[in-house]
Amino acid sequence: MRVIGPTGEQLGIKPMPQALSMAREMELDLVEVADKANPPVCRIMDYGKYKYEAAQRAKESRKKASNVVVKEMKYRPKIGVGDFDTKTRKVEKFLQEGNKVKITIMFRGREVTHPELGKKILDDIAERVDDYAKIEAYPRLDGRNMTMVLGPDTKKMKAKQAEEARRQRREKAEQAAAARVEEDVTAADVTEDVTAAEVDEDVPAAAAAEVGVNDQSD
Repeated sequence: MRVIGPTGEQLGIKPMPQALSMAREMELDLVEVADKANPPVCRIMDYGKYKYEAAQRAKESRKKASNVVVKEMKYRPKIGVGDFDTKTRKVEKFLQEGNKVKITIMFRGREVTHPELGKKILDDIAERVDDYAKIEAYPRLDGRNMTMVLGPDTKKMKAKQAEEARRQRREKAEQAAAARVEEDVTAADVTEDVTAAEVDEDVPAAAAAEVGVNDQSD
């Protein structure tokens, strides 16, 4: 059998007794991981720890699966702009909270003969949430309803959050730069005012000195 060590290293092809002896020397277990391979593959590991970690992963996976909620939002083909915006904001909120959203376009009467109206609404919604969502089930007509399923896109969300963080940093830097410029301008204005005041004080003094000189000459 082919033997793999505890850290994944290849230990070569060994007879069963030797492989068992190697596992005992390491105080570990010899576990068959690929019985259909030729030769069969065994791995030296702590089987109790392996089973525990596998159970924890399965538990976490079930927990995540149970937390996924599918919301539904219904539209009409001739929905008004205001109602469309209100409903779509709710769709955006659901997606940003990590939920999937089923969009349903409900046709009445002869509206069903114009599926392009429903398709346009679905396309508009998909475009609006494209920064952080993806289409998981593309539009399809089911009786008098047209449906589409949207799901949160983790990669897009992270990219969007990173972009927003960069934008906020740029704004803070620009505001700080503007504040420094304003402080410099204010300081320059104060300097000019002081200089002007000093000039105004010097003018009467010079005039008085000139009057004194004239009096002495008289």
